[in-house]
Amino acid sequence: MGKILEKALKDSLKEDKSILGSKQVLQSLRNSKLVVLSQSAPKKLAKNILENAKKEKISTLQFAGSSVALGKLGGLQFRVSTISLTSLSDANVKSIIKESETE
Repeated sequence: MGKILEKALKDSLKEDKSILGSKQVLQSLRNSKLVVLSQSAPKKLAKNILENAKKEKISTLQFAGSSVALGKLGGLQFRVSTISLTSLSDANVKSIIKESETE
């Protein structure tokens, strides 16, 4: 996955501007700018998150790796199935999505 996403994840985790976990992300979706779902996110919850994000016009990104890879990308020592970034600019969101489409 891209360098822009990696930097955005690490920065938001460091600044405590992110929400980890499928259930927590679903509950606090309105505060989100970008939601990243790993391949190993629970299917039912992932579908629910995607539907609600679409209703709220929140950008989503399907991470191509597992929850272990998503956790490592953010510099965490544990699995992360879903992460919501709450403090990204619109330009950063667009560049992350554009970068993921080119890979």
